[in-house]
Amino acid sequence: MEVSRGNRAGTFTRTALSTLGNTAIMLTVILMLWVGLLRAFDVSDFVGKGPLDVYEHLFLDDDAAAIRAEMWGLTAVTLRDAAIGFTAGMIAAVVIAVGIVMSRVVESAVMPLAMIVRSVPLVALAPLIILALGRGTAVVAAMGGIVVLFPALVTLVFGLRSVTSQIRDVVTVYGGSTWDILRKVAAPSALPAFFSAVRISVPGAFTGALLAQWLATGEGIGYAVVSAVSRSQNTRVWALVVVITLVSLVLYMLAQLVENLVLQHYDMAKKA
Repeated sequence: MEVSRGNRAGTFTRTALSTLGNTAIMLTVILMLWVGLLRAFDVSDFVGKGPLDVYEHLFLDDDAAAIRAEMWGLTAVTLRDAAIGFTAGMIAAVVIAVGIVMSRVVESAVMPLAMIVRSVPLVALAPLIILALGRGTAVVAAMGGIVVLFPALVTLVFGLRSVTSQIRDVVTVYGGSTWDILRKVAAPSALPAFFSAVRISVPGAFTGALLAQWLATGEGIGYAVVSAVSRSQNTRVWALVVVITLVSLVLYMLAQLVENLVLQHYDMAKKA
């Protein structure tokens, strides 16, 4: 038991350190690209703000504390909306994926519609969604859910169908139904696909929340960026973009960390 706990603790430490290392590398690359592209394209200082400009805006200006407090508030609203969209999209993806795996009729009815919705830009669909659902939580769930749904759905269907025909035949021979195959074989086999879908969908949900705020609700970081651009508050725009980038990166890395930990624990449980 103590050895098992030690192994789990060591696995968690290694996974966390690996995730932190990857995050540090990505941040370094982003900073280098940021500075390099501004210089390469000779962007004017009025429009193109560098890392030091953003740092001064957030930490050294006279009103830096108030600016940071505002950023935290905007981020909290956007994270709330992202969570709503992520939850709506993932629940829909799981339900539809199960229906597709269980029935070819569901696949024939749903997949073409999903592909059509995915192929139409969300900006074009937004007026119809707003007319139908208003500008509250429902439109946030719908717009965020649309961004999350399709990639998660495709990944989940692929994972649920990864079970070989031989395994299906064995379960059927022993009296198992299609539901038994799904519950006892396909679902455990689809765990890697499920967490891949989560990892892909988390930044997508954040993007969906930004779009919903920009086009519908007038709240959060999404609307703040549009407002700052219209007022030529360029340093504020860059600061908001930095916040968006950092939050997206942190969410992605957290999803990756959870994925690695759960899958490693699952592999250890199977070997035990």
